[in-house]
Amino acid sequence: MPRQMPGQQPGKPYRGRRRLPKLPSRRYAAVVTTAFMAASVVALAAGAVVPDNLTAGHGSGDQTAQNLSVEDRLNSVDQANRAEDRYGPAVSVGSDEPDVWLLPLKAKFEITTLFEMRWGTMHFGVDLAAPYGTPFYAAHAGVVKLATWNGGYGNCIEIDNGNGIITIYGHASALLVVQGQQVKAGQQIGNVGSTGFSTGDHLHFEITVNGGEYDPIKFMLQRGVDIQNRQEAASGGTVIG
Repeated sequence: MPRQMPGQQPGKPYRGRRRLPKLPSRRYAAVVTTAFMAASVVALAAGAVVPDNLTAGHGSGDQTAQNLSVEDRLNSVDQANRAEDRYGPAVSVGSDEPDVWLLPLKAKFEITTLFEMRWGTMHFGVDLAAPYGTPFYAAHAGVVKLATWNGGYGNCIEIDNGNGIITIYGHASALLVVQGQQVKAGQQIGNVGSTGFSTGDHLHFEITVNGGEYDPIKFMLQRGVDIQNRQEAASGGTVIG
């Protein structure tokens, strides 16, 4: 007589222990993945609302940080990234930027007139002869005070460099800046020419300090720029030629 197993109904054959239906492998993987993702979201949310300085068992921490949602924290990070200046701070007059002074010409030039008496009048500047169209540059960062025709200066640019200092660039063939524009040291602002009272292509470079004229060669030398030897300590550069 067949042996009856515990729990077996009389008259019915024993078919062995019942097993739960087995999920297809793909469906099983999907269920596991979904459960894992749900657990990750819960963990992330929990981490987002717990402040970094919270010590277990002390109950301290910033209540505002505890109320932050995941979206709030992500938005905060995004705003911080957008606010970051990735290109460095803008150069502005009177800022804490290094006081950089550079040669106004980078190509070969010759000094034809110094800060001296000439033809019975004082020549307030230094003339730097260079071929027509040679680019010239802002010797220092500042705001363009004037960029137009200016009597004997011809096409002229005046830049307010702050601290009462004005740099003047005369006889240009072309002006590449406009009044009110902010420029950086070394930025091209025009091209050499012979406009106004001029007998040849050159850049008239002049500096005033609190309204008084100052010898550009001495002024620039005090700031690491040797116009006569065509060298600038700020960049370690030497003019070609």
